[in-house]
Amino acid sequence: MNYLVVIPARGGSKGVPRKNIKLLNGKPLIHYTIKAAQEMFDDKIICVTTDNNEIKEVVEQMNLKVPFIRPAELASDTSGSYEVLLHAISYYENNGYHPDVLIFLQPTSPFRTSEHIKAALKSYSKDIDMVVSVKETQSNPYYLLFEEDNKTGYLNKSKMGTFTRRQDCPKVWELNGALYIINVESLKKETIGAFKKVIKYEMDEIASHDIDTLFDWKIAESIIQNNYNIK
Repeated sequence: MNYLVVIPARGGSKGVPRKNIKLLNGKPLIHYTIKAAQEMFDDKIICVTTDNNEIKEVVEQMNLKVPFIRPAELASDTSGSYEVLLHAISYYENNGYHPDVLIFLQPTSPFRTSEHIKAALKSYSKDIDMVVSVKETQSNPYYLLFEEDNKTGYLNKSKMGTFTRRQDCPKVWELNGALYIINVESLKKETIGAFKKVIKYEMDEIASHDIDTLFDWKIAESIIQNNYNIK
């Protein structure tokens, strides 16, 4: 199989300014994702797609060439991952490399390692659309989540069941955003959200930690200070 690793790094982060290159334990946040990818794949098939020259410079200081600057129409707040991924695939195809499998790694998951990628790849086959990383959700819809009835204004359980204890509810999985192993053929036909043949790869709470806000950043710093083993 031909792999392509895509790491999206837009410059306009609002929750944590300059997030992708902000220093976490003395290293740019994006370092952790690039390092995980480099431990498994050749640099030639690792694509950091960014709209930002400062991010490009930081990445290339890590000895990874950034193949292009993302077009402006793929760099706005409303730009979706789907179009960004297709653009990266198209770039490589136009340059003679035709990937079968896309490995989508977001730089906001610094505790996802090459070992996680390797383990998830074992579940992938060309007969499915995607292997996606998850964690068991703490907000179980059978027990803790409610929706407001538009007519009465009363709260109703998001998912009905007769369970009296949370421990008795079926397990429910939450995408953690760390790892997507995608069938390129499937991606060309429909968006990730429309995939039907999806297999989970479970990660623990710490490995699943995703940085979106300054509070998330503080938690990441705390994880490191408490000697969680990261590279």
